[in-house]
Amino acid sequence: MPRTRQELEQIERQTLAPYAQFSGDTRGREHQEAPPEWRTQYQRDRDRVIHSRAFRRLEYKTQVFLNGTGDHLRTRLTHTMEVAAISRNIASALKLNTDLAETIALAHDLGHSPFGHKGETVLARLMKGQGGFEHNQHSLRIVEELEQKYPNFSGLNLSWEVREGLAKHFTAYDHPGRRKGFYAKNSSLEAQIANLADEITYYSHDLDDGLDSGLLSEKELAANVRVWAHAAKLVKKEYGKLADESRRYVTIRTIIDMQIRDVVENSERLIQKAGVKSADEVRLCARPLVRHGAERSKLNLELRHYLYKNLYYNPVVHEPNLRAVKLLGQLFKYFLAHPKEIGESSRKRIKKFGLHRAVCDYLAGMTDRYVMLESERIFGKKLKAA
Repeated sequence: MPRTRQELEQIERQTLAPYAQFSGDTRGREHQEAPPEWRTQYQRDRDRVIHSRAFRRLEYKTQVFLNGTGDHLRTRLTHTMEVAAISRNIASALKLNTDLAETIALAHDLGHSPFGHKGETVLARLMKGQGGFEHNQHSLRIVEELEQKYPNFSGLNLSWEVREGLAKHFTAYDHPGRRKGFYAKNSSLEAQIANLADEITYYSHDLDDGLDSGLLSEKELAANVRVWAHAAKLVKKEYGKLADESRRYVTIRTIIDMQIRDVVENSERLIQKAGVKSADEVRLCARPLVRHGAERSKLNLELRHYLYKNLYYNPVVHEPNLRAVKLLGQLFKYFLAHPKEIGESSRKRIKKFGLHRAVCDYLAGMTDRYVMLESERIFGKKLKAA
């Protein structure tokens, strides 16, 4: 006999910590549906995210380097998959709901605009006085409104706990805001894990892309970034001399392992100290319980500053991205003046949400390459990556 949802829920009750978010305790969905037969509610959510159009578009959206500038450089999609993997690992170690943590991680960047955070900044400026733009809030718009796959409702109709994780998702890049329906001081531990896994992933793997592109060097990292120097020393001690690619990979893997160990050990200590007995008690805590220890936080801040100075604002990365985001501004003005060109589904939203929001939704949903193609079609301008 196939394993049923009820059996899966019972396994959660038997194996997870009491302060985990159990799928059987979900607050439900905005639109009532029959429960899944052989999946938990969060497994259904995960599958809906993976099968969404917004998820597929992440393949062609910038992580750090302009999309298409390197076959091995990360995109928003590969970043998302890495966040999901780390989220599952941390959640499993802490005896939390791996399906919920993974689902929030998979959905956390659905609302990202083309050209990464620089694109987000441009859209936020263009939408000033019109409701603004912030990619976490836009992720919610996508799963609640913009995806059009089901006959009886708009959006993906995800569970309350997944949407809570998206509403409260924020990292060092983000500017979180309150949203109707999600007023608790904190979110579930699973959502907190997705937040921190995001930071672990982009710091560690941006190092990898920076080295692969030649914009960063191991020598300079060893001299200026203690996280790298410590990991490199451990790798050399254990393996001796390695080929360049293998040495870089193992060093970055070591950094990730150290980050995860610190999160798991420190979070377990904080959870036990807080004495929480349920997921809802977690939500009442003034500060997140999933976080790095004080020393690791200092080391990560040092790494962050180094990456900003030497990678994110390196002219090779920064200048093509700046040229690219100018296209967003030009297309925004063009589509405001020519709304018939924003596509049928976007045009239908003009009456409900207004012209500015409909144009913003249309642009935010574009991939990097589609922005470039539209710019070339309309203005005859072809963007060069460097």
